[in-house]
Amino acid sequence: MALLPVSTSPFLINTMPTAIIAEDEPLLLEELRDALQLLWPELTIVAEAADGIACLRAVQQFSPDIVFLDINMPQLSGLELARLVQDKTEIVFLTAYNQHALEAFDLGARDYLVKPLQRTRLLTTIERLQSKLEGNNPTGLTVVEPVVPVKAERQFLRWIQASVGNLLRLITTDEVYYFQSDAKYTKVVTGHVEALIRKPIKDLIEELNPDDFIQISRGSIVNLRRIENVFREDGYMEVRLKGREERLPVSTGYQGAFRQM
Repeated sequence: MALLPVSTSPFLINTMPTAIIAEDEPLLLEELRDALQLLWPELTIVAEAADGIACLRAVQQFSPDIVFLDINMPQLSGLELARLVQDKTEIVFLTAYNQHALEAFDLGARDYLVKPLQRTRLLTTIERLQSKLEGNNPTGLTVVEPVVPVKAERQFLRWIQASVGNLLRLITTDEVYYFQSDAKYTKVVTGHVEALIRKPIKDLIEELNPDDFIQISRGSIVNLRRIENVFREDGYMEVRLKGREERLPVSTGYQGAFRQM
């Protein structure tokens, strides 16, 4: 395996995002590898593993930024492995079963993908990972500094369990276009589905990352990344979303946040 060049400075080390794929089905492993190479060419796959023990050894050897984990693997399951490495790397689960989602997110998983692999859904995961990694290291350099105590990072809402008819659906906040009050419920709107949750808007806005979401009225919250443009005319303001026909009015008391952008 070719080694990446590193800086000769004692303080700076050039880094590129790295990942390990753990999947015991060769065809699925190949599919994920090909999709990652297409959608995220800067990502380097440093190792592939067909069982949990091999993946654990690879994590210890390569210290990757991300591990893509199947849940049902020989020797160590993905969930067991996540408990061992959750503080060392970002974790994304890829599995045919959705019943483990709650436990996966409790273990700090960055995302939970359900097979068969959907590239549009994987792209959302990649954007989430890129945002996280760039936020940790915006210059692309690792700065070697003395270790000092830091406050624990605030944990914002990352997924929602919502009702779609008689089904419960797990929705990541990245997928959401907007939240809107709907009688006793709150409507959750994504690019593919509309669902209902019982959590009110006033509680949601306290739990969502303010870098990603903005409240535009007493009854509506919008994902900033889904905004196409903001229309203004004679004191009236509305938000227009990418790929959707809705026009969401911005109440007067909430317009100031947009004027500051």
